[in-house]
Amino acid sequence: MHLYIHIPFCKQACHYCDFHFSTQLDRRREMVEAICREIVMQKDYLRTRLTTDYSESRLPLETIYFGGGTPSLLEEDDFYLIFGTIEQYFYLLPNAEVTLEANPDDLSLDKLQLFRRFPINRLSIGIQSFHESHLQYLNRAHTAGQAEECVQLARKAGFDNISIDLIYAIPAEDHRIWQYDLERAVQLGVTHISSYCLTIEPQTAFGKWLKKGKIKAVEEEFAAKQFEMLVAYLTRHGFEHYEVSNFAQPGCYSRHNTSYWQQKHYLGVGPSAHSYNGSHRQYNIANNAQYLKAIAAGQVPYTDEKLSTYDQVNEYVMTSLRTQWGCDTRKIMSAHQVNLLQTHQTYLTECLQKGLLTIEAGVIRLTTPGKLLADQIASDLFLVD
Repeated sequence: MHLYIHIPFCKQACHYCDFHFSTQLDRRREMVEAICREIVMQKDYLRTRLTTDYSESRLPLETIYFGGGTPSLLEEDDFYLIFGTIEQYFYLLPNAEVTLEANPDDLSLDKLQLFRRFPINRLSIGIQSFHESHLQYLNRAHTAGQAEECVQLARKAGFDNISIDLIYAIPAEDHRIWQYDLERAVQLGVTHISSYCLTIEPQTAFGKWLKKGKIKAVEEEFAAKQFEMLVAYLTRHGFEHYEVSNFAQPGCYSRHNTSYWQQKHYLGVGPSAHSYNGSHRQYNIANNAQYLKAIAAGQVPYTDEKLSTYDQVNEYVMTSLRTQWGCDTRKIMSAHQVNLLQTHQTYLTECLQKGLLTIEAGVIRLTTPGKLLADQIASDLFLVD
């Protein structure tokens, strides 16, 4: 079982971010208390989906993931309250993975040593770039120096499972800055790298500036070249490309995020968090004030979606195609009596001829060129009524 906790606060808004967060930190403690109350109210969400009969009052957790927002903004008493609440209703398995997302400017040695007092054993650090001008362009709160120093401090504090985020396709004259970012990431010895193409969403600062003509999006060929550089450089240095945007040293995959891609069940708490139990999805309201008001009234403010057969197939196609394990059409046939290879035979043949994917023993896997088009290919394979 897996638990996601959304901490909806940031020091400042990055120009590209469309996640749910607030820069008003004065309600931080109230939010933490509300999240803990939601944990209590949702404690049995996954119990009915267990394949094994658990008579214990507490349920086992394989992973916990603190996302956001910026969870590293939390203070010591916040963590004591959250972990104390979790321990009342769940217990961590001996090898559980507990990830905390963090920003470099929060990671002093004292703060990192504070994290070590809790079961947190994995850091996911939002570095994005090691180049000052790119950090300023993105409106990140940290400097290039802090980006490097925080990894060294984390290791000094005892963290050996460290992931960093990088962003490519940032406007530039050439690819030299991106090459430098990749080199620094490898030289720092991190065990995991998540790398995302800069995507301009309409409601972000970048989206509004693009509409007004203040900025320009990079050409697709520029972004594609940087993705190819990313894959080639990291695989050459021992990283396994196990999901379109994720690379890990052997044995260092993100177990929590892998649970999403493998459609395992999870509970999400906090405003905008999602939950999944195999047949339904829950979506918590993405509004801090409304979330707090509802929780105070003893209600979890969510919408529920019952997944049809086609929904379940399409979700599996979308998530599995992004991974190195690929989309196993035999699983789809066994679970839903849908023959995807037959339904999309013509399209799959075209993709094979273009070198976008391979099919072996009923498993569809994307090639590196295919991964550039992962969302489009998945969408083209969806079942429609």
